[in-house]
Amino acid sequence: MPPAGRTVTERAGSATAIRAWHGVLAVVVAAALIAQIVLLFTGGQDANSGQTEDELGAGVRLARLFSYFTIQSNIVVLAAAIGLVLRPHRDGRVWRVLRVDSLLAIAITGLVFTFVLLPMVQLSGLALWVSFALHAFSPVWTIVGWFLFGPRPRIDLATIGWAFAWPVAWIVFTFVRGAATDWYPYPFLNAAELGLGVALRNTAGVLVLAAVLALVFRAADRLPVIRPRPRI
Repeated sequence: MPPAGRTVTERAGSATAIRAWHGVLAVVVAAALIAQIVLLFTGGQDANSGQTEDELGAGVRLARLFSYFTIQSNIVVLAAAIGLVLRPHRDGRVWRVLRVDSLLAIAITGLVFTFVLLPMVQLSGLALWVSFALHAFSPVWTIVGWFLFGPRPRIDLATIGWAFAWPVAWIVFTFVRGAATDWYPYPFLNAAELGLGVALRNTAGVLVLAAVLALVFRAADRLPVIRPRPRI
């Protein structure tokens, strides 16, 4: 049996590490989002597309920015990170869905950008840093933090099912809006250029990847988390 108070001390140590880890994540993601908004209103590049779109009104540019899955997924990551800074061992049905959404969405964001979009986007200056923060740092830091600290176990099939509600809603919105405006946030979803069948096939491929990742996260959800031992 561990001595009395040891569990409390270990929990406190773990809470400190969780707060520090997710505090860094929250600061970097928030700074990158703010920097991207500043670029948007000062004629700089969009870190998602590499374009400036100066000819568009500020309202249209802002609406397009928040239509990118990258931006939405990083907002979800930011919300989850702040939640863990405030209460490192939190739980609850809504929280579980938010946490799975943050893991799945940011993993998809990193993978799709790295293997599909990166060769199409030419960035420089601040936009390059923003892209690195949102497409590389955020996915790696989020997923490594989850493997290290959890909180786990939190993932069941019902949670995974609810976690897919927002991405599916985003897909529906993207295609409906694209049909009305001829603008799509990503080239592989552009039904106007590729045809609806090809765009839907590409989307289905991403959903299958997300389902596989969800099962991987569920399997890993039973792994132990780090519980730092108190110094003696």
